[in-house]
Amino acid sequence: MGNLIKVLTRDIDHNAAHFFLDFENAQPSESEKAVYNQVNVVLKDAEGILDHLQSYRGAGHEIREAIQHATDEKLQEKAWAAVVPLVGKLKKFYEFSQRLEAALRGLLGALTSTPYSPTQHLEREQALAKQFAEILHFTLRFDELKMTNPAIQNDFSYYRRTLSRMRINNVPAEGENEVNNELANRMSLFYAEATPMLKTLSDATTKFVSENKNLPIENTTDCLSTMASVCRVMLETPEYRSRFTNEETVSFCLRVMVGVIILYDHVHPVGAFAKTSKIDMKGCIKVLKEQPPNSVEGLLNALRYTTKHLNDETTSKQIKTMLQ
Repeated sequence: MGNLIKVLTRDIDHNAAHFFLDFENAQPSESEKAVYNQVNVVLKDAEGILDHLQSYRGAGHEIREAIQHATDEKLQEKAWAAVVPLVGKLKKFYEFSQRLEAALRGLLGALTSTPYSPTQHLEREQALAKQFAEILHFTLRFDELKMTNPAIQNDFSYYRRTLSRMRINNVPAEGENEVNNELANRMSLFYAEATPMLKTLSDATTKFVSENKNLPIENTTDCLSTMASVCRVMLETPEYRSRFTNEETVSFCLRVMVGVIILYDHVHPVGAFAKTSKIDMKGCIKVLKEQPPNSVEGLLNALRYTTKHLNDETTSKQIKTMLQ
């Protein structure tokens, strides 16, 4: 992540709450360790998942050859042999999304529980706040890579079509043990999303709120808006930004900010774009627009296409214009 990230959240919740969030060096206290250790097991695998996704090249050539020469059995076998191990990778990515969802729900439970306010939680449990940020950072990186790799859906579509044809012809499929029909249906829905990992987390956050009716919804939304404010202040204040020693720190903060905005927009009844929102959306969009366009286009698209309330009548024309 680069250099130490500490930010004074001086403008949160209109209470001028003052505390530092250390996204890099925070260590878990005894009370945090149980949740921290569970989440850490998941996060340890995150970088490997991204490496595999980044190196995913697909079987486009073999598939095209097989389709163009439909009667050539050797080309059919070659395409199938190329696709099966790739679908094994896609299965691992999907299964990791389920583990990440469980990790997020554990963190939300810890960071929103009574008797502390969300701001107090973030101040007291900085190691968990750091993990929450790391999950969002991973999620946006995963989705950016997925959106720019059409081979993923092409490979999986070919796999499903071929598997269906093999079943009709009673041909045994070696890959069937890898991905059965029920799992293939779930994976298909997952990869059909423009930003599948973010959709998984949005759904998990919404489900967390609906299942914990005894917990005020503000406990969750204030946690998210506080995180968004932390990142915005860090990025727009020269005093803090000057501490960054590399662009990774900037991209980390940008991704986390966008991730919590999207989660907030899905969970809060009126969303992140309304005047009553505790997130300064104009300030957040302004920060994004100040970055090199090629580095933030994916994040701006995430706000445009994966939020819930952007096109509501309550969203100001200025915000809509800023995101056009």
